[in-house]
Amino acid sequence: MTSLKGKTLFVSGGSRGIGLAIALRAARDGANVALAAKTAEPHPKLKGTIYTAAEEAPSTPPPRRCAPRAARRCRSFAISAMRRR
Repeated sequence: MTSLKGKTLFVSGGSRGIGLAIALRAARDGANVALAAKTAEPHPKLKGTIYTAAEEAPSTPPPRRCAPRAARRCRSFAISAMRRR
């Protein structure tokens, strides 16, 4: 498997579930992780927010609320993350 060290990963849905698991593993393997999620508010039944996820898997740049419907915002966030490497 190719090393993630020094690579930048844009992880949408990174506040919980599979997205968070991917972000945690990538960060542990040395990747720069850019976390995005469509909401920043806690869910009444699900643990975690984009900000608690960033505490577990440090996000560079800071995590951002970014809904898939807002493709331009997500794209500019991903580009800024790649430039910060």
